[in-house]
Amino acid sequence: MTKAEIVEQIYERVGFSKKEAAELVEKVFDIIKDTLAEGEKVKISGFGNFVVRHKNARKGRNPQTGQEILLEARKVLTFKPSLVLKNVLNEEGEPAEAERPEGTV
Repeated sequence: MTKAEIVEQIYERVGFSKKEAAELVEKVFDIIKDTLAEGEKVKISGFGNFVVRHKNARKGRNPQTGQEILLEARKVLTFKPSLVLKNVLNEEGEPAEAERPEGTV
């Protein structure tokens, strides 16, 4: 799914104009990018966590030549899906209200 497709889905489901939907999507992505750039975790309940991790410099090899090279330290973005998302992806989903044990939400 592309950003344009997300805008289209918001336009169809929420009823915003396409321009408003595009601005909303852009602002949400900007907030997420800025938060991650500051080194903070982004936790979206029911979806997952985006975390910036630091990888130290290390030795590596060029697979074509076998020559040893130095890989510089860098930051990498990781995503850990929530249990809810994992269940949806594995078609388990959340039980319907009638199937939930009494007293649970």
